[in-house]
Amino acid sequence: MAKLFIPQNYEPLLNLKQTEHAIKTVKDHFQTALSAELRLRRVTAPLFVMKGTGINDDLNGTERPVAFPVKEFNDQQAEVVHSLAKWKRMMLADYEIEQGFGLYTDMNAIRPDEELSNIHSLYVDQWDWERHITPSEYTINYLKYIVKKIYEVMKRTEFIVFERYPHIKPILPEDITFIHAQELLDKYPDLTPKEREDAIAKEYGAVFVIGIGSTLSHGEKHDGRAPDYDDWSTPTSKDQKGLNGDILVWNPILERSFELSSMGIRVSPEVLSKQLEIENCSERKELMFHKRLLNNELPLSIGGGIGQSRLCMFFLRKAHIGEIQSSIWPADMREQCKANKIILV
Repeated sequence: MAKLFIPQNYEPLLNLKQTEHAIKTVKDHFQTALSAELRLRRVTAPLFVMKGTGINDDLNGTERPVAFPVKEFNDQQAEVVHSLAKWKRMMLADYEIEQGFGLYTDMNAIRPDEELSNIHSLYVDQWDWERHITPSEYTINYLKYIVKKIYEVMKRTEFIVFERYPHIKPILPEDITFIHAQELLDKYPDLTPKEREDAIAKEYGAVFVIGIGSTLSHGEKHDGRAPDYDDWSTPTSKDQKGLNGDILVWNPILERSFELSSMGIRVSPEVLSKQLEIENCSERKELMFHKRLLNNELPLSIGGGIGQSRLCMFFLRKAHIGEIQSSIWPADMREQCKANKIILV
């Protein structure tokens, strides 16, 4: 069976009808508040892009995209997007969005290599956002400033849920804690990366782990990150690197850390070249997206993705992402979930 965690004595706090209403409440409020807080314009996003353009996000570099031939293009391959990390940055340029403003969109993806579990589905839905920044904002302090803004939107959304469903009590701490992946390794040297995240999230309630993708002191990465969108190699102190990270919260239902967002300051042309060399994929410089960036045709930016179903799952205290979104699951997982009051839609 795919990985499945059954919370002890689980009782859903909302029935199916209430859940659907609550999902709309969370999504409507959050995207409106996020747009206002970061000054983002909503744009329409593609479901697929042409293969070989360099636009699709390759995540950790191992996940296979869903691809299909396009008859009108002489059977050239198109790919369902993994995310829109690079596409959004091009749109900042094409829409001529000014510094201090940005865009967001509804991103829908299919990730066939996901290992199905309480939190991982073949279907991915998130808000992808990108904001035009100045050279002076290409700093760790600005990254933290934006993270705090997003976290405030999350807290306000949690309160809206509480106002409508008073039995769902707010649990997010007042402030989010920042920690670098190297500090996390130093703090918990005998734990795996996932165990470190669990420990720090349980201790603080909400954390932002900085430096995802950079090599740490023991020669390994905390987690993989593609070399051509986030800047994970710029030194931010003597020993630490990275202008990106993940927002993690403690999930009391699943008794583990819970990633709600991945984000970061995007690579400058210089950092792109550096990171492509580190990852031994300098050939990407010949792709359309990379050429535009190296030719200084794209603005400096910060951006990320915020999981829609993940956010709803957390705020509504659900045990399985399948209680929020409609996807496909192994028959034995459905049966075991049903036997434990976890109703997959």
